[in-house]
Amino acid sequence: MTAVAMEEAFDASVQTTEPRRIEPTRVERDSLGDVGVPASAYWGVNTARAIENFAITGHAISEFPDFIVAYAQVKQAAARANAEIGSLSRDRADLIDAACDEIASGGLLDQFVVDIMQGGAGTSTNMNVNEVIANRALELGGYEKGQYEHISPNDDVNRSQSTNDTYPTALRLTLHRLLDRLIAEMTRLEDSFSAKANEFAHVVKVGRTQLQDAVPMTLGQEFGGFATMVRESRFELEQVRPPLRTISLGATAIGTGIAADYRFAETARRHLAEITGLELRTATDLIATTSNMGAYMQLSGAINRFAMMLSKICNDLRLLSSGPQAGIGDIRLPERQAGSSIMPGKVNPVICEAVNQVAFRVLGNDVVVSVAAEAGQLQLNAFGPVIANALLTSQKWLTAALVTLRENCIDGITTDERRLSDESASLAGLATAFIPYIGYAAAAAIAQRALTTGERVADLIVEGGLMDRADVEAILHPDRLSGLNSGMPQLSRAYRLLHGQG
Repeated sequence: MTAVAMEEAFDASVQTTEPRRIEPTRVERDSLGDVGVPASAYWGVNTARAIENFAITGHAISEFPDFIVAYAQVKQAAARANAEIGSLSRDRADLIDAACDEIASGGLLDQFVVDIMQGGAGTSTNMNVNEVIANRALELGGYEKGQYEHISPNDDVNRSQSTNDTYPTALRLTLHRLLDRLIAEMTRLEDSFSAKANEFAHVVKVGRTQLQDAVPMTLGQEFGGFATMVRESRFELEQVRPPLRTISLGATAIGTGIAADYRFAETARRHLAEITGLELRTATDLIATTSNMGAYMQLSGAINRFAMMLSKICNDLRLLSSGPQAGIGDIRLPERQAGSSIMPGKVNPVICEAVNQVAFRVLGNDVVVSVAAEAGQLQLNAFGPVIANALLTSQKWLTAALVTLRENCIDGITTDERRLSDESASLAGLATAFIPYIGYAAAAAIAQRALTTGERVADLIVEGGLMDRADVEAILHPDRLSGLNSGMPQLSRAYRLLHGQG
């Protein structure tokens, strides 16, 4: 049977005798003509055209609820500002305000249906928001959906605004909220690493450089280093908050404020600050802000640097836990699932691997943001939607990755102290600690013999008459080996006499 015949047979098999239910529609009109819109939909003609034009990713803007909330708050602030300065009647403003309040509280989320990837610098998103707010406001006022002579998506909801100032303002608010969550999870992850650093503070292990044995350290120091790396990245991300609180509401089309009262920008900023609880400021140069994507690049770069650092930590955790019989085996990761469909008993570091992959995606998104930021022309960068998708996805995925890394991996890490103690005691690299006392050449000879014979460095030094046992043990004290006590030990009189020190 051919593929076509199989498809026809399948279609015939699923047909029913029940008549198809046709949803009632209403007709809306724009400058291009009439469009039928589902009667129950709160969106209208502009959204309908966007649904047809941008069936690209299959991911609607509603997949980022914080973006919808932020956009509703922008429209709410605009309505209040327009009413205050007399650009919009108080009755219409109040209905718009009430509709925005519902949406900002999580209502009508399923009505935000345009694809996140769209042309037009985000116009489809702005109009989807305008139409939903207008139609809900109409209902609240006792009118039917689509009766835009009473409340218009463009003339009322979008009064004194443009896509080119509302979209970036809503996006910055959203990114700020998501950044709050990301930083909070970074703090929790840092605390988890610090807790492990304290737990393992006394556990001496072999340090490694270039995957080769180096000198001793404590396992606590290793985890303390991880905590510091997260903390430094968190401080860097904190610096991105102020640029995200700089908005362009009132810039309208290109930053000149055309079609808006001169009082609108400051009035809207004040209302938006009250609504969001954020210390917002209007950009000093709205023309530059309308076309410049620098704040997004700054945020993306900081997120990417953290993601790469986090991926490095996960690489280290995978190496440190390798084995369990023939690997490094310094630590044991929590066993989360069976690791193989064919090898019994195998358990893989799946949590770390998942976080690695999120980091790869963040890296790709950073490239997208950089390219899109460069691609703007003249008074507008039209590529806000792809920048939004990249940044929203990076923060959403990375925040979730931090949760699973902390809860399902870091908090449950254990170690075998005896194994690490035996390994570090047998380490040829211990000879490095004796260089100040016996010289580099003698220390090198001791290290080479230890590697060849398997004997311990401490024993070789004592047997060679270079130092007595008490002096060797003083130098090899764990606190001194790990740098926690970096002072020179007070060695025996026999050693001082041997080396002409009185």
